[in-house]
Amino acid sequence: MKLNTEVKGEGYPILCLHGHPGSSDAMSVFTDHLCQKYQTIAPDLRGYGKSRSQGDFEMTTHLDDLQNLLNQHQIDRCVLLGWSLGGILALELALANPERFTGLILVASAARPRSSHPRITWQDLAYTGLAGIINYVKPGWSWNINNFGKRSLFRYLINQHTPEAYGYLAREGVPAYWQTSRSAHRALSQAISKGYSCLDSLHKIPFPCLILSGEGDRHITAESSQETAQRIINSQWICYPNTAHLFPWEIPQEVRQDVSQWLEDSNPT
Repeated sequence: MKLNTEVKGEGYPILCLHGHPGSSDAMSVFTDHLCQKYQTIAPDLRGYGKSRSQGDFEMTTHLDDLQNLLNQHQIDRCVLLGWSLGGILALELALANPERFTGLILVASAARPRSSHPRITWQDLAYTGLAGIINYVKPGWSWNINNFGKRSLFRYLINQHTPEAYGYLAREGVPAYWQTSRSAHRALSQAISKGYSCLDSLHKIPFPCLILSGEGDRHITAESSQETAQRIINSQWICYPNTAHLFPWEIPQEVRQDVSQWLEDSNPT
């Protein structure tokens, strides 16, 4: 299928892949900045955002979609940037066709993703529903953050409950959640049930990699991200203190600065 895609800027291309739930809009924390010097290509994956799917599919279908997307845009070589699930897809693309890519940036992702997320209770769901609805109507309202947000499942996604982070949740997080299809949920659930690891293949990645993680990430732990970095020959690992899975929305300026500096220093373009 033809993926709904947002292309920004000019220059060397960077393919930006969102997580689950997610959409191309969720990658604006990166693309709005990187497009000043590079061309960013941010698709809605199949079953996400405006890329509506017809029936069920498997996770491997995303890889075919993304290779076709690069062909459609006549992109022979590019840098990969993937957040969470997007990072796992970026790894698979890099391993399947390494000559097509020149650099890899993994954000809150890992080759053998491990979680430390506690059991979800009905109170968690209730507080999350209230916090999400109120925050969507009145983003970053401190009363909602203190009374509902910090008691909701948001507390496992962010450590720094700032108005800025809640602004991203309202503008990009909640809409992405509602636009994620049941088929996308099923595809991910099936993949998780089978287990996943590409650790033993990471030595095949020939180009430089930047791996970013949040110290308090409960969805894909910092330890699993570090494990990935240790298996890639040319890699740099950065772990941000007092942050969680959505750390690009907690400390966007710092993350953008580190990504830009790495692109300049490693010169994958």
